[in-house]
Amino acid sequence: MAAARVRNGGRPTLEEVAARAGVGRGTASRVINGSPRVSEATREAVQAAVAELGYVPNRAARALAGNRTDAIALVVPEPETRFFAEPYFSAIVRGVGAALADTEMQLLLTLAGNDRERRRLAQYLTAHRVDGVLLVAVHADDPLPELLEQLGMPCVISGARHANEPLASVDSDNFDGARAAVEHLITRGRRSVATITGRLEVYGAQRRLDGYRAALAAAGLPPDERLIAPADFTEEGGARAMRELLARRPHLDAVFAASDVMAAGARQVLREADRRIPDDVALIGFDDSVVARHMHPALTSVRQPIEEMGRRMAQLLLEEIAGRVGEERPTVVLPTELVVRDSS
Repeated sequence: MAAARVRNGGRPTLEEVAARAGVGRGTASRVINGSPRVSEATREAVQAAVAELGYVPNRAARALAGNRTDAIALVVPEPETRFFAEPYFSAIVRGVGAALADTEMQLLLTLAGNDRERRRLAQYLTAHRVDGVLLVAVHADDPLPELLEQLGMPCVISGARHANEPLASVDSDNFDGARAAVEHLITRGRRSVATITGRLEVYGAQRRLDGYRAALAAAGLPPDERLIAPADFTEEGGARAMRELLARRPHLDAVFAASDVMAAGARQVLREADRRIPDDVALIGFDDSVVARHMHPALTSVRQPIEEMGRRMAQLLLEEIAGRVGEERPTVVLPTELVVRDSS
């Protein structure tokens, strides 16, 4: 073994560690990278070989030996304008960054808001230039998750795409958050409760609409599709939807918007129509972002733990990269909380 080390320039290799421990190279790698998928006897044998040979699993060596890049991509399939306008995304980035702070992983932020950017991203991922991917705000028809599955690349998404999501995912309880918001409006005496939805190809937006409908049904209020206006999670979309709702139902007395940003757009239209908040129309948003706290009147909103979602996404991805996740990918749903302020 000493002669082999001289031939290799004096630096022991992972193969030599595996041979000394009497295990395969992959098993030795799992021990060195902290995987629990090895027996205690095997772990001790590999650790003893590491000590005897003086093996140092530095970052560069590990990356080369395991075909690792020590980098993960945070992919947002949205245009740059929405990324910087929506507080949700910055909170996710903060949470991911916090989870990676004590690791050697580099975080690459990638916006893929058009076909050209998506093609370039697909080429980048196909070349395996990252160890894993975090996907944020994935649409139901987005081809990226399927591409990642074909490549065998570890992936975690923020929010399932549908009820039977096969990928690891982290989300907040969109259904319960929306239901609590509408129940709050009903208990305050509101009877003509409208909603401004997000894009309904996003499963989370569907679940918020489901929660809205469930609260109305539980209170015995008849469904009225004219009180439902779709939008796109933007301030402009919220304003357009609010105009549509007032044209259809001018005497509505409450609005649940599926995001704080859309609620801000709705508030502006209500003001232009001389509808006082909350006297004439109560207003609730979703996210409990900085937008909610700085609105006047301050916005009642459903708080979702966005930074914690980012942290959990990153932690799940690191576990998947290390081989600690089985065939069945975990689904994490974090609780929401209604924060009552002056607007309701």
